[in-house]
Amino acid sequence: MAAPDFWNDGGAAQKTIEACNILKLWTVPFQEMNCKFQDIKELLPEAYEIDDVELIKELTASLASIEKGLEELEIRKMLGGDLDSRDCYVEINAGAGGTESCDWAAMLSRMYQRYASRRGWKVEVVDRLEGEVAGIKSITFRFSGAFAYGYCKSEKGVHRLVRISPFDANAKRHTSFASVDVIPLVDDVQVNVLPEEIRVDTYRSSGAGGQHVNKTDSAVRMTHIPTGIVVSCQSERSQIQNRETCLKMLQSKLYEKERLEQQQKVAALGGEKKEIAWGSQIRNYVFQPYTLVKDTRTKVEIGNIQSVMDGEIDEFVTAYLKEFG
Repeated sequence: MAAPDFWNDGGAAQKTIEACNILKLWTVPFQEMNCKFQDIKELLPEAYEIDDVELIKELTASLASIEKGLEELEIRKMLGGDLDSRDCYVEINAGAGGTESCDWAAMLSRMYQRYASRRGWKVEVVDRLEGEVAGIKSITFRFSGAFAYGYCKSEKGVHRLVRISPFDANAKRHTSFASVDVIPLVDDVQVNVLPEEIRVDTYRSSGAGGQHVNKTDSAVRMTHIPTGIVVSCQSERSQIQNRETCLKMLQSKLYEKERLEQQQKVAALGGEKKEIAWGSQIRNYVFQPYTLVKDTRTKVEIGNIQSVMDGEIDEFVTAYLKEFG
C-alpha cells in the first residue's frame, strides 16, 4: 500500500485495502488484548503485595474484559468462509396468517435492527411493504459491518411465534410464522445475468418519502425469469439507483443459490448428517403460557424472551457457528 504506483489501478487498490482491513480485524484486537494482559501481569502481583483493593478490582475487571474479547476472537475464527466477512442483505417476509404474521415480521425487524446496532453495523432499509392493518408484509435490510454475513447466516429459515394475539378480542393463543433470508453482498463477483432473463417493473414508492419519492415510479421490482427470484428496492430517490441496487441483490441471490446447491451436492456425496435445509423452521418464540425461545437446530433455550426481542441473540448465533461453522 505504500508503493508509489499503488493507486494506478483503483480497483486492485480497493481490494487490497479491503483485504488489509479484514486482517486488521484479527491483528488489532489481539495486539490490544496482548498489551493489556502484559500490563495486568506486571501490575497485579504488585497490587496484591501492597493490598490495593481498588486496583485489584480494576485489574480483575480488565482480565474479565480480555477474556470476553478472546471469546469473540474465538467465534470470529469460525467465520473463515469466503463470504463471512462481507456485508449482507437480510430479508424478512410475513407468512400465512394475515395481520398476526405481519406484526410478527415487524417484531423480527426490530430485533435484527437492534442486533445490528449492538454490533456497530450500518443499517439501511432497501425495501419495505407495509401490512394492510398493522406490521409489515416484507422488509429488506442491508447490514454493513465486520463479518455481517458470517454472524447473520445463522438466522436463515422460518421463525415461529406463539402468543395471545393483541388483535383477537377473545384473547386466544395464535401461532404465526415469518421467513428470514440472508444473502451475502457479492458486488465484486461476476454473475452472468442476461437482460432477456429479467423482467423489470416500476411502481410508486409506498414509503413515507419526500415529494419526489411518492410522485414518480421510482421503485423497482426485478424478476429473474429462469429461477423466479424476485428483488425490489424503493430506498433511493431515482429509478436508476434502485435498478442498480436491485441488480446487486439479484446477483447476490443467484450466487448464493448456486453456492448452496453445490454445498448440498457435496453434503449428499459425503453423507453429511448436519444439513440445515433452506426454509426450515429454525426457532420457536413462545410468549404464552410461558416464555421461552428455543433453537430447533442447536437446542439452545433462553427464558428471557424480552432480551432476545431486544436483539440479544448472540447465544443462538454462537451455538450455530460452533456446531455448523
